[in-house]
Amino acid sequence: MTAKVILLIEDNPDDEVLALRALKKNNIKNEVVVAHDGAEALDYLFGRGAYAQRDLTETPQVILLDLKLPKVDGLEVLRQIRADECTRFLPVVILTTSKEEQDMLDSYSLGANSYIRKPVDFIQFTEAVRQLGLYWLLLNEVPPLNPRSKK
Repeated sequence: MTAKVILLIEDNPDDEVLALRALKKNNIKNEVVVAHDGAEALDYLFGRGAYAQRDLTETPQVILLDLKLPKVDGLEVLRQIRADECTRFLPVVILTTSKEEQDMLDSYSLGANSYIRKPVDFIQFTEAVRQLGLYWLLLNEVPPLNPRSKK
């Protein structure tokens, strides 16, 4: 059985460090792959560019997706994830500072599994990450979702 990978798609270095520290503080030892923009995230998910040699049968257990990303924004990343047979059922948690109601509506319309506003306070953020880890990595059961693994 392969490790449960978390794909963190985050362009803000401070938020990246905060998320990684919160995961570590909560003893979530899963491998975390960080993509710093939407294009890099899509390359990782679909095995393109720098990730062309990646084993595509190994999919993330959960994707933590920021909305405000350079190159390709988070909503477009979500749109492409849901449009592809191999990734459409991957759990995607929107983790954003956006307080725009339209961002929330668009995220759910495109198939986000959850929408969480990033708490500014580290203690609150750590608790939010603990709960995310508990639910998405331990409790949630995902369907057999990768047709590439059926060979």
